Amino acid sequence: MPRLRQVPRDEVTDPLTAFFYDQLLTADGSTATGSPGDWWRVFALDPKIFRHCVKGFQLYRESSLDPVLRELGQTRAGWTRQSQFVFSQHCKQMRALGVPEEKIEAVAHWQVSDQFDELERAVLAYTDGLVLDGGRVHDEVFAALKRHLTDEHLLELTYVTCLYEMHATMARALRLEFDDRPDPIVEVPAPHGYGTRDIADELTVCRE
Repeated sequence: MPRLRQVPRDEVTDPLTAFFYDQLLTADGSTATGSPGDWWRVFALDPKIFRHCVKGFQLYRESSLDPVLRELGQTRAGWTRQSQFVFSQHCKQMRALGVPEEKIEAVAHWQVSDQFDELERAVLAYTDGLVLDGGRVHDEVFAALKRHLTDEHLLELTYVTCLYEMHATMARALRLEFDDRPDPIVEVPAPHGYGTRDIADELTVCRE
């Protein structure tokens, strides 16, 4: 379950929040993409935050940036930030834009894939710099982007990619949608009878 309370429809008084509930959530509270829909119900706790988040969708309608490049950045951000929710949703959006399955699958291993052209590879490398390296982007990566994109497009690409890194981080922290799952990193127990044996000490004895 999500870590914060979910707002039921009958408690929603904000008109914009109500609009998204009615447009996106089915009778059982899930969404058309198959997600549980709890992102919307948790963010509805604060209508100011909700409005700020959904206002970003307006950017897509006003943008002149190639939407495939935008989705490459968002999908890779989901992968690198280990958000199954953001990664899954933007794989679907890439598919809606007509991106071939082979290219969608290759986002996870773009470094060794021949599915991407120079600009697409630069976008993916830039995303890794933003997400994995905290904004440390090599000059050669940025130069490759500038051969193809305007400064305005680069600002938008940076903003949208970082925005969805934030969403990926929040989804994991609050256990929303497909990120409502146990942490995969847990101790694998030793075999029965291992007890408090110190294998390092035994290996040291073997070397003497």
